[in-house]
Amino acid sequence: MIDVKLILTETEKVKAMLAKKGCEADLGKIIELDGKRRALIAKGDELKSERNKASASVPALKKEGKDVGEIIARTKAIGVEIAELDKRIAETENELNSLVAVLPNLPDDDVVAGGKENNAVVKVWGEKPEFAFKPLDHVTLCTRHGLIDYERGAKLSGSGHWIYRGMGARLEWALLNFFVSEHLSDGYEFIMPPLALGYDCGYGSGQFPKFRDEVYWVEDTETDDRKRMKFMLPTAETALVNLYSGELLKESELPKKLFAYTPCFRKEAGSYRSEERGMIRGHQFNKVEMVQITTPEQSKAAFEELVGKACSLVEKLGLHFRLSKLAAGDCSASMARTYDIEVWIPSMGIYKEVSSVSNANDYQARRNGTRYKAADGKNRFVHTLNGSGLATSRVLPAIVEQYQQEDGSIVVPEVLRKYVGADIIK
Repeated sequence: MIDVKLILTETEKVKAMLAKKGCEADLGKIIELDGKRRALIAKGDELKSERNKASASVPALKKEGKDVGEIIARTKAIGVEIAELDKRIAETENELNSLVAVLPNLPDDDVVAGGKENNAVVKVWGEKPEFAFKPLDHVTLCTRHGLIDYERGAKLSGSGHWIYRGMGARLEWALLNFFVSEHLSDGYEFIMPPLALGYDCGYGSGQFPKFRDEVYWVEDTETDDRKRMKFMLPTAETALVNLYSGELLKESELPKKLFAYTPCFRKEAGSYRSEERGMIRGHQFNKVEMVQITTPEQSKAAFEELVGKACSLVEKLGLHFRLSKLAAGDCSASMARTYDIEVWIPSMGIYKEVSSVSNANDYQARRNGTRYKAADGKNRFVHTLNGSGLATSRVLPAIVEQYQQEDGSIVVPEVLRKYVGADIIK
């Protein structure tokens, strides 16, 4: 959530920064509501002061034998006025918060305006694989080797679902084991969160209320109140950035370095494009997610660390990829900056994202109330950062396609062989 004080004091700058994300916000209404809220609070403080003075005078007047009925009546009347003011303050704050809550995060100053067309490639690793034969696509290869059962996955759960079988299941699990091992060796804490989360997690991560229809909701026959219902997590970030919501951490505890393995569930509304068949786009996929919770001063270094870690995983798999810095309009609503790691899919002739590394600055912390006590004794909001480390549903197709041989076999990346139990899939 954007700091309302920033909206009040640097209105034009906030407008310009939001415009970089393609957001034209009516900040005037927010400013008006904040003024109304402040006026109501001031009036309430005046009444409380008047009531306190009146109440304090009662004992002395009684001692003097004077009638205090009128004063008591007035204090009761003031109490009624205060209660009504408190109600109006709450209503005004709710209206104000609802307007601020839907505003996207402000992009960092060095993030350029615009959408995908303004994304910039900042690194390319490895060479595009060249084949002396006509390469096959991952769907054909996975089907031929019995790695993925697309037909029965769709039979069980509909389009956008698949089943890992045999060596395919071993390869998928090998990837997850490799990722977990790498993060543990880097000193990150392993977390396994619930897969069904409460509404506040979606709000605290910045996905709700705007994107609440993009997740799978768990029906609850006991309530029709969506805020009391649960949803299936779309990414472990949604859980991890809320782990310390409402808490006051010690500065000495930061940064916190966490990672989680979870299945991820997404509606992925809309029709699938022909090039996104197979595992490129689905409703359920596996992902290992990294999160850091830091002080503002630690934030930049944490971002660089997460980018480096995500790149390192793809490099160790030996996959050709590129690293792109996203323009403001291509960053998600909650993020101030994002770098995408995009792996090459030969059959498609394009790069596909396997990891997004993002910094939300204090946007998520303001929504979920995660703070720390700084050295100066003041309570400040933390910064939250996240990065896929990695999502497997595009890594596995990239491995299958980039490592395919002329005879149709698939070489297993060296770092995965101890987990798969084989050097080659025939």
